[in-house]
Amino acid sequence: MKACLNTDWIKKWAQRLPNKIAVSEAESGRTMSYRQLQLSACFLASILQNDLELKAGNRIALLAENGIENILLFSVAQKTGSCLVPLNYRLSSSEISHLLLDCSPQLLVYEEKYSDLIRDFDFDKNPIPRLKIEELKEAIERADLNKVYQFKSHIVEEDDPIFILYTSGSTGIPKGTIYSHKMLFWNSINTCLSIALSSETRTIMCMPPFHTGGWNVLTTPLLHFGGHICMLKKFDPELIIKKIEDLNPQVFMAVPTMLKLIAEYPSFDTADLTSLDYLIVGGEPMPVSLIELWHSKGVKVRQGYGMTEVGPNLTSLHHDYAISKKGSIGKTNFYLDYRIVNEDRKEVKQGEIGELLFKGPVVSPGYWNNEQASREALADGWFSTGDLAREDEEGFLYIVDRIKNMFISGGENVYPAEIERVILGIEQIAECAVVPQEDAKWGESGVAFVVAHPNHFPDEKLILNHCKKQLAKFKIPQKILFVQSLPKTDSGKIDRKALVRNFT
Repeated sequence: MKACLNTDWIKKWAQRLPNKIAVSEAESGRTMSYRQLQLSACFLASILQNDLELKAGNRIALLAENGIENILLFSVAQKTGSCLVPLNYRLSSSEISHLLLDCSPQLLVYEEKYSDLIRDFDFDKNPIPRLKIEELKEAIERADLNKVYQFKSHIVEEDDPIFILYTSGSTGIPKGTIYSHKMLFWNSINTCLSIALSSETRTIMCMPPFHTGGWNVLTTPLLHFGGHICMLKKFDPELIIKKIEDLNPQVFMAVPTMLKLIAEYPSFDTADLTSLDYLIVGGEPMPVSLIELWHSKGVKVRQGYGMTEVGPNLTSLHHDYAISKKGSIGKTNFYLDYRIVNEDRKEVKQGEIGELLFKGPVVSPGYWNNEQASREALADGWFSTGDLAREDEEGFLYIVDRIKNMFISGGENVYPAEIERVILGIEQIAECAVVPQEDAKWGESGVAFVVAHPNHFPDEKLILNHCKKQLAKFKIPQKILFVQSLPKTDSGKIDRKALVRNFT
């Protein structure tokens, strides 16, 4: 029998530190203490159970930017055993429709500004109750929070999902990672052991809520340890600098593209950032010049490595080694085992390159509605990352390359197969391959190599307009190059290395 957990963190902190600020919004100035958060979440749980028949195991889809209501829904999920499914508001309406069909939510909570993303969904055929964030906020503001609201709490099993987090795979088809209550707990413990969180810790959260980084790098660990999260609806360098000076956070998480834009903002040079003990950096390697620039402001840098399916806080490069071990992802966090193996799943020698595998309580039990992908990722109890890595003589880990062809643009994972599938939907196109190129602003961006059918003459405008209808903006290739043919390997597969070598 799997362990059962009582995971109502907000209730426990409301009893211990009722008046302490738990969450705030940078733009509006709204705040909620742990007591207010608890009372509001109880009211919301009662409404959703009694009016919408929310039950343990039901999914709540969320299509909204960062805000206090997101944290309330997280607390409802902990109390009732329901599961939160954050949706990426940068996707197209057709992509959102696919995710809604896959997760079959009991409720869709969305911001009015994203109404267009659900307009094409067939709610008559697939009835899903809908609730606007704005309506939810108004209901909470009108509620008598001194009243006791009745709802049925639920004790979860450790592998029950608290989130389903969608991430595209090498096939380009989104997969819903089951993020369990066990993962939530042990990721929080690992994070605390790595960066010493406490109820006195404050952070500013500008990562989007549809990424595990927006929830599980700092937000949920800080809710576990009674900290304070100041949430930004979207990335805003000017506001971030101002809030660092006003709030005096000890830790801040961002990807290098964000940190570069913050450092380029005019007020950065004179800003007082000394409250920050360190930055938590992920998504892609941080250039040494950018590390040194933040060091010059008295801010230490901790780079790491994470995944939606594992952690996400898996490794950490201590700030003392930020320069001397440049390029390293550091060492694994406390409750996590790893191996580096060859194609036969045999461990390689130190210094040799192989695939990085993980095992431990922060590994996902699998993918939602996708048993085959779950079996492949956890073939022998070890999670296959798809990343090639090596370990140096001091035990520091380095990511060498990606086995899959995914690349990172502005901190966003981009999968060529997904883009290729969309472009090949154009009748005039015979073949297509997408590879990354260096991009001064985004780190990497896509280049699409296109072969047209004989006697067909598609142009760049046609392809880009088609992509804009089907893909999120960050996935759209920056260049479209028309070629007579694509290089092939001996087995007939597209030789992507040759494309990069010959054309980019």
